[in-house]
Amino acid sequence: MYPNKTRTTWPAAKHLLHILVSLMISDDRYNIHEQIMDSHVLSAKPKQESPVAHGKGAIDPALNVFFTLDDLKVGKRMPIYFPNKSGDHSKSPRLLTREQSDSIPFSSAQLSHLLSFFSIPEGSPQAKAMEYTLKQCELEPITGEARFCAASLESMLDSARDVFGPKAQLRVLTTTYLPNKKMKKAGDDPLQNYTILQAPKRIDATRVIGCHTMPYPYAVFYCHSQAESENRVYRISLGSGGGEDGWGETSVEVEAVAVCHMDTTLWDRDHASFRVLGVEPGSSPVCHFFPADNLVWVAS
Repeated sequence: MYPNKTRTTWPAAKHLLHILVSLMISDDRYNIHEQIMDSHVLSAKPKQESPVAHGKGAIDPALNVFFTLDDLKVGKRMPIYFPNKSGDHSKSPRLLTREQSDSIPFSSAQLSHLLSFFSIPEGSPQAKAMEYTLKQCELEPITGEARFCAASLESMLDSARDVFGPKAQLRVLTTTYLPNKKMKKAGDDPLQNYTILQAPKRIDATRVIGCHTMPYPYAVFYCHSQAESENRVYRISLGSGGGEDGWGETSVEVEAVAVCHMDTTLWDRDHASFRVLGVEPGSSPVCHFFPADNLVWVAS
């Protein structure tokens, strides 16, 4: 199985390439992807203690990405986990060209060969992460879902067009960190308290594709979209600091992208978001922030 199949080049390539080359691929991407990727494969377990955003015990810090629609108001303050705000790209996997990615097998059946090719020891954490990525990319989509993995710019653009249709107007959204003079001090800790500084802006979208970075020797995006499920996309301005207004000596401004899933009736009861928010499947919309190394495609 290869993550690239079609051969079309699209005019939006330059814009997307500019976004992709500036992404921050964090060392936490394997853990975070487990938390927010997909309701039917997600059943995260706590790994270390940290304050829960909604005050119901202790959880993995990386789970502090979930919130509810009621939280979307100016002045709301909550702990949020944004990894790798420092902007260090030196360890980031690079996105391959289509020709390069097509030349490398992408199949769990070829795992032993791939481990040897990339000089990764069998049984190592890196090997397990590679196996996880390959198997997730080989899962069959559930009813009404579109799903694909992309390892090249061209493949991602083509697959997005397949989902949205050739005439759709596409936009690519990402969470961005807007540095200030105090940012370096605040950026050391991925879990910080943030305040919503402005009224959240809802992005018009008839359908949404979420693309998440996967742990792999080169950049691989797992993308999925649910056709009949209502999702809302928001852009949210956040400030982090010591003051009540979110600003202070260590303030950081984040222009965050978030998606709210309006119907969670069919989600796994063990979904991590239900534990974090203290809600039941179908009882409340579930929202989550996207890390800066993830992409959100919208069409109107």
